[in-house]
Amino acid sequence: MDGDLGDFLRSRRARIRPEEVGLPSYGRRRVPGLRREEVAQLAGVSVDYYIRLEQGRGPSVSDAVLDAIARVLRLDDTEHAYLRAVARPPKKRTPRRHAPRVRPGVQLLLDSMERTPAFVLGPGMEVLAWNALGDALLGFGRMAPARRNIVRQLFLEPGGRDLYPDFPAVAAQTVAHLRLSAGAHPDDPALRDLVGELSLKSEDFRRLWADHQVRACMYGVKRVRHPIAGLLTLPYESLTLPETPDQTLVVYTPEPGSETAERLALLGSWESTPAP
Repeated sequence: MDGDLGDFLRSRRARIRPEEVGLPSYGRRRVPGLRREEVAQLAGVSVDYYIRLEQGRGPSVSDAVLDAIARVLRLDDTEHAYLRAVARPPKKRTPRRHAPRVRPGVQLLLDSMERTPAFVLGPGMEVLAWNALGDALLGFGRMAPARRNIVRQLFLEPGGRDLYPDFPAVAAQTVAHLRLSAGAHPDDPALRDLVGELSLKSEDFRRLWADHQVRACMYGVKRVRHPIAGLLTLPYESLTLPETPDQTLVVYTPEPGSETAERLALLGSWESTPAP
């Protein structure tokens, strides 16, 4: 994912008008937002230093400089963390050679959640494990193992778009979360392959990826249109697993007694009923 630092900085420069940071705006500009020399001036670094940083050929950059640039570009906490990750990638990189495995105890935890759909994601949002209701809701068991991925399901699988009534918002959130993970795992071959495949095959993904939004989607609400259970409103919580920080437990938590909870209970009963 070469070029992420420069592309990210350019995208953040473009969204800030000079007058917002106390600079005069002299008529029309060839590109929107701040110029590189203006960012350098406001951050207190030389223009040459900032240009080399944006081109990805600068020296190791200090926290103070990154903090100053983050302040000038008005980055939020998630964007600030992403800037640090892509500006200073780890020197010793150990890309994954095998798909990560979920500990047996985590699978037991999933299976104990009989009334809530739950699953575990890897760093590329690949689905590593799930419980019965999670499978009934999103159909993980019917996917080929190599294609068992939330992002791929959303953008490439038949019916992926129809699964979410709020597809544009869900798509933007998903890509922003994937980019955040990509910044933390710059040399992960599986993640690189995923981004490459999606960029080639999905115009929606390609457009959203080029926007360089980063967001940690750790909680929220999704609406899912299930072919049997109908429209479901699903709050969710995402938790990083201890000892395996690259794995995230996602649990949908419908309000007890709600129509969604009742529909999920019926879906679980229907899925668990043996065929005649």
